[in-house]
Amino acid sequence: MGKVVYSTGIEYVKGSLAKPKKLDGHNHGDYLIGTHREAPTENPNCTRLYVRKQDTYKRTTAVSAKETAARLRFATVSAAIKTRKADMMKVVADQETFLAQKNLPGGKKTMNSWYWYVEGQAYDQALANG
Repeated sequence: MGKVVYSTGIEYVKGSLAKPKKLDGHNHGDYLIGTHREAPTENPNCTRLYVRKQDTYKRTTAVSAKETAARLRFATVSAAIKTRKADMMKVVADQETFLAQKNLPGGKKTMNSWYWYVEGQAYDQALANG
């Protein structure tokens, strides 16, 4: 096993160091991924470097109906949230409603999570009603 040593001043790297570049319709190069183990150990070699082929993260299965439905729900709810946030007629009422439920058991703690909850419930209700 090889030992990874980075330049002076760089203790370790976590994440991608290089990714394949797409040129002229095909990929050039491979993924280069650095990791750093943070769990307690007596082994001083806690840095690893991996090389992955360019098609490592390429999908091998078709998109399922459940996944397509989840993607559609995400896109629809996201667009509804964006529209709702931009509607100045609803902002004050939304803030009041959010603050009223925030400290209740099961209440949403951030405005963004509250928006996702409310619009997600509205989407699910509309889907159930046909």
